[in-house]
Amino acid sequence: MYRWWAAAAAFFVLVMIVAAQASETPRYAVAVLPAPVLNTPDFPGVFGGRDGGTVRTDRQGQIRELEFIALPGTAFTVQETLRRGGSVVHRVTTDDYPYPTTTGYFVDDRFVRLTDETPHPRARKLPSRDKIIARLLASRGSRYVWGGNVRAGVPDMVRLFPPAKILSVETERRWLLRGLDCSGLLYEATDGVTPRNTSALASYGRGVPIAGLTAEEISQRLEPLDLIVWKGHVIIVLDRERTIESRLGPVPGKRDGVAVRPLREVLAEVMGKRVPADRFAEKNGRGEKTFVIRRWYE
Repeated sequence: MYRWWAAAAAFFVLVMIVAAQASETPRYAVAVLPAPVLNTPDFPGVFGGRDGGTVRTDRQGQIRELEFIALPGTAFTVQETLRRGGSVVHRVTTDDYPYPTTTGYFVDDRFVRLTDETPHPRARKLPSRDKIIARLLASRGSRYVWGGNVRAGVPDMVRLFPPAKILSVETERRWLLRGLDCSGLLYEATDGVTPRNTSALASYGRGVPIAGLTAEEISQRLEPLDLIVWKGHVIIVLDRERTIESRLGPVPGKRDGVAVRPLREVLAEVMGKRVPADRFAEKNGRGEKTFVIRRWYE
């Protein structure tokens, strides 16, 4: 009898261990729509607020809770699922945005499908150089949006987070996340092949030696799609005469967004505040801020 009970108890313990391990098996999610990824689970607070018709922005009109917009097919690992009333939000990680976080990254359940099988990574195919440049130029005039990498925005935002009142034109634009930030401009043009963060772009590809050179000397070394970059901003070279960038102006809606500018004007402006370096460091040995040129499209 004792042996029977011992065997039964051992079997029960084994079943419980297997069940516990199964319950801890990571779940996954795959974006089925362009999916805003926030650094807070409070989606209704950001898109609606107390009156149901306000977008939470800072003094510059930016939604600082927005990290990026995951493209359809983006694979997530679900760390935790939060349920608050009728709202379901997942705390996630993804190789498409592998950057440190203190608050976590969150995606609304309605933008993804859940699966227990490890999903394939999002398909990545780099467009041709000419197509990338055409896409960049097509973005001229787009507004600057912190975390934005889909210039047309996310139309499903007003369906999934319906405003409680008629929105102004400007509030609707922000609600829909229409616009691009500096690395988002490049990310959209390359179908999400390039890194989504200027810290990563500052070491992406290979460096073009520019330390100690003048603006004119640097301009002669540049090729289309080279990056003028430092931690915090990236400017994309179109040719030896022009650049394109998305930058946040001092006044929301004025002097900001995607614009084409003369290369030499841009280099003069940058070199008025930073010095050219062959490898990026926020400051060199003399305490000067630096920038680098990265060549990633060969």
